[in-house]
Amino acid sequence: MAATFDSGLFGREGGYSVRIMDLSGGNGADPVETIRGFQTLEHANAFARRYVRDSMDRCRNRGMTPDQVLAAWFAFGEDAEVVGGAEQAWRSAAELNDFAARPARDTEERNWRALDPRRDGEDEEEEE
Repeated sequence: MAATFDSGLFGREGGYSVRIMDLSGGNGADPVETIRGFQTLEHANAFARRYVRDSMDRCRNRGMTPDQVLAAWFAFGEDAEVVGGAEQAWRSAAELNDFAARPARDTEERNWRALDPRRDGEDEEEEE
């Protein structure tokens, strides 16, 4: 009997989704939206990471300390939660302090739109 090493990193039936959470409390504990269509966990993780990075940098003003950036993000930012990835899912808590301490070095670190699976349908419409 052969061992199976499929960890789900390269896809699963139904794909993965990312929940966007409004930290300002406007929606309570409910997500603002759930984005579906991520075919791999790596894709969902990269999207969620960039989304949170962008949200944190939008909360940053010149001269703010890392603690002030975190406070602003928790008051006004948006968090992203990968659904269906279990232990391999990216979690913002692992990088919040780093994100707060240093702004993104280039725009690619914040470009979640390039990874948004909802764009796939737009691309097909443009080709028609």
